[in-house]
Order: sequence, then C-alpha cells, then structure tokens
Amino acid sequence: MKRRAFIAGLGGAAALPLVARAQQPAMPVIGHLTSSTLSDFWPPFSQGLKDTGFVEGKNLAIETRSAEGQYDRLPGLASELVGRNVNVIVANGAVSAALAAKAATTTIPVVFGVGSDPVKWGLVASLNRPGGNVTGVTIIDTMLMEKRLELIHEVVPKATVIGLLLNPSNPNAEAQAAEMETLTRSRNLKLQVVNISTSSNVTSAFSELVRVHADAVLIGSDALMANLRDQMVALAELHRIPMIYPFPTAGGLMSYGVSVNDVFQQMGLYTGRVLKGEKPADLPVVQASKVELTINLKSAKSLGLTFPLPLLGRADEVIE
Repeated sequence: MKRRAFIAGLGGAAALPLVARAQQPAMPVIGHLTSSTLSDFWPPFSQGLKDTGFVEGKNLAIETRSAEGQYDRLPGLASELVGRNVNVIVANGAVSAALAAKAATTTIPVVFGVGSDPVKWGLVASLNRPGGNVTGVTIIDTMLMEKRLELIHEVVPKATVIGLLLNPSNPNAEAQAAEMETLTRSRNLKLQVVNISTSSNVTSAFSELVRVHADAVLIGSDALMANLRDQMVALAELHRIPMIYPFPTAGGLMSYGVSVNDVFQQMGLYTGRVLKGEKPADLPVVQASKVELTINLKSAKSLGLTFPLPLLGRADEVIE
C-alpha cells in the first residue's frame, strides 16, 4: 500500500507542471489590419506598447493582414482576424481598414489610426465619447492641404499648373480633390489630378504630369502613396518636378504633415491600455496635432531651386 501511494504521489507530482501550464493565461494576440504595410509603423507603435508593459514575443503576439493597396480585400482580411479570435484589432492606413474592422466585429476592441474625421465616417459616435468597441487616433489631413500648397508655392512662386497625385481607391480621394480644386481656383492656378492605384502605374502617372507641364506636385495622404515614396522621389528627380509630401520622405524635396511617430506611438499606447482591460468606449479619440516641416537642400540643389530664408527658419528639420 505504501508503495502504491508512493507511485501515485509521483504521478501527481509529474502532472503538476502540466496543470500549471494549463492554468497560465494565453499570450494576448494583436490583429494588425493595414491597407498597405509601412515599415516606419513598427518602431513607434512598439514603443507605445512597451510603455504599457507589452513586448512582442515576450508577452504579446502580433498577426498582420495587409491588403497591399487593394482596399477591396480589407473586409475579408478583417474577418480572418476575427476568426482568429484576436484580443484587439489595430487598423491603420486608409480609413477603409478601420471601417472593415468595425464592420467585422462588435465585440473585439478596435484601435484605429486614420487621416480623416472618424465621426463623419461613422467609426465613433463622437471624439470625446466614442461608444462601442472602437477608438484611436485621427489626423484631419485635409486641413493641411492648403498649407502644403502655400509651402510649395513659396519654393516655386511661378508655378501655374499644380499636380495632385491621388489613390482613387482611398475613400478620402474625392474630398482631397475637391479641396484642392477650391484652393487652386482661388489662387488662379490650374489643378491636374493624376491617379495612382497600383505600383505598376507610377511611371505612367509621372509621364502624365510631364505631359500637362505640372510645375509643382502635391500628394494625397494615403498608405499606398507612402509605400511608393522611394519610387516617386526617383521619378520626381528624373523629371525635375518639385514635390511636397504629406509624410517624411528620404530624398524628397520637402514634407509637411502630422508627426507619424506620435500617431503610431499613441496607437501603441491605446492598444496596450485596451489589452490591460480598458474599454474603447472610455478612451477619447486622440486628435494628432504635432506638425513637422522637413526641407531637403540636396534635393533642391539637384532641381535648381532655392529655399527662401524665412522658410528655412520655419523648418523643423533641414537636410543638408
């Protein structure tokens, strides 16, 4: 009897680690839904998570689903993440990603980063009281279009034809085009809208800008455009077209826009707070407000342009 009791005791002891492991909480999983993956998203987003105690691979897992610029794929990708029963969905890029996440679930928390009014698009009831399972960070980018036009016109004061590169699949494209049409008309400038919907038609888009003799070009805020910025910088230099970007762009003439680092870090902070139990309905939508102007003197020299001294003095960063 004593031997049997001893063997039984050994069996119970051997089972203890298995029981302990079974009782440990599963590692939370973030479902990352994006219209087009941006490499500069991860460092600030990860920092925001770290500030709330979460580190990928240590106490957190992340699954990414990217539409790679094909916005019609977003609803299916959102449903995939819901099927994986992730703990929270992070949606960034175009507002389409946030809308797809919201449509896919009413129970899984959603943290978005969008460049448009989330109330207008029905993502939240109000900025202060989002309601439901959705909250995040917003950039009202159309308010910055006028400033970008002013800035590029300071550099190219004789410009009369203004080009605007847009992704027609972006829900904000029509509003951005209408805004620019109003702005250019009020300044007696001609607007030429050129669409870029995939990476394969960037070259043809620049050929169109050359054909219409665009003196300066603005770019609509869009995740696909951000992914194509290196290609656009090279073509702008090739065709000697002055361009202003809505996001930091290595080699680009100039950029003016909300600090993406701040936006992505805030998304990480909110995601961590949600993982700790806070409800999206209780987290007011953050309105990104830090705006940065970057000027590239090397690019200006290659284009035969000179930045006015007052403009240089207003820049947050000047690249020699």
